[in-house]
Amino acid sequence: MKPFAFVFPGQGSQSVGMLDAWGDHPAVAATLAEASDALGEDIGRLIREGPKEALALTSNTQPVMLVAGLAAYRAWLAEGGAEPAVVAGHSLGEYTALVAAGALALADAAPLVRFRAQAMQEAVPVGTGAMAAILGMDAQRVIEGCAEALRSFGPNSGETVEAANFNDPAQTVIAGSKAAVDKACEVLKGMGAKRALPLPVSAPFHSSLMKPAAERLRERLAATPLVAPRIPVVNNIEVKVETDPDRIRAALYEQAFGPVRWVECVRAIQSRGVTTIVECGPGKVLAGLVKRIDATLASATIHDPASLAEAKGLLA
Repeated sequence: MKPFAFVFPGQGSQSVGMLDAWGDHPAVAATLAEASDALGEDIGRLIREGPKEALALTSNTQPVMLVAGLAAYRAWLAEGGAEPAVVAGHSLGEYTALVAAGALALADAAPLVRFRAQAMQEAVPVGTGAMAAILGMDAQRVIEGCAEALRSFGPNSGETVEAANFNDPAQTVIAGSKAAVDKACEVLKGMGAKRALPLPVSAPFHSSLMKPAAERLRERLAATPLVAPRIPVVNNIEVKVETDPDRIRAALYEQAFGPVRWVECVRAIQSRGVTTIVECGPGKVLAGLVKRIDATLASATIHDPASLAEAKGLLA
């Protein structure tokens, strides 16, 4: 097979029944059973039956997306697929990448990401934080617009808005306090952004408002077994491949309140000679971002048996 990368999605790609197409595939069933044991609940039933509102709760979304991405990866291996040359994950997806790379056990990762989700949700009261996607504007201009919005509140206002996800060259997600995010959307549209779309999220992820959650997460990470990954993992926060477990822990801590540098992650993967990037898990969000970052990259998805077969054909 040609050298290729696997990337794993984060929150937002979940849907009720998202693993149904796998049927009773042994690798998927085993992954669900392992995660259910670790969490003390039937995670497969939650994914199959929902309801949608329960699946959308951050404390559920993070573990179900971890499980769904890993299930697809294990199905790929079970069907004779080769290990990728490098892996990465968007936000929460970085945890899936670490499990796929052998750095973190699923039995430890599932309760860890649930703890992460709960800490993030509890860090900021519901309704006081916000996120928005800014479309059709260069990232540096978005950063400048956020700074202008903050200046309008005056010094010591307590308001904050920052670039949180650098998703593609013309899509940057901002996060912070609701008033500041709303003001930044207004400013950025005035500066020429094509659209400023509020996102239906429950907390301002990857912003400095998540620092209290990160501090709680750091303690939990210190007690979580981690080893050097078998496959290189490009992290979100520094766009680096770390092998030292303590450096991996530090990157996960910083990622909780720092931006996801996805454009740079994809380019770092490309710099390793990879020309095909496969999104492993529900949805096609990352595959779309990859094409917008560099149209010369080939992309594919693995979310059911049919797409797995297509990916194998592409990489043969």
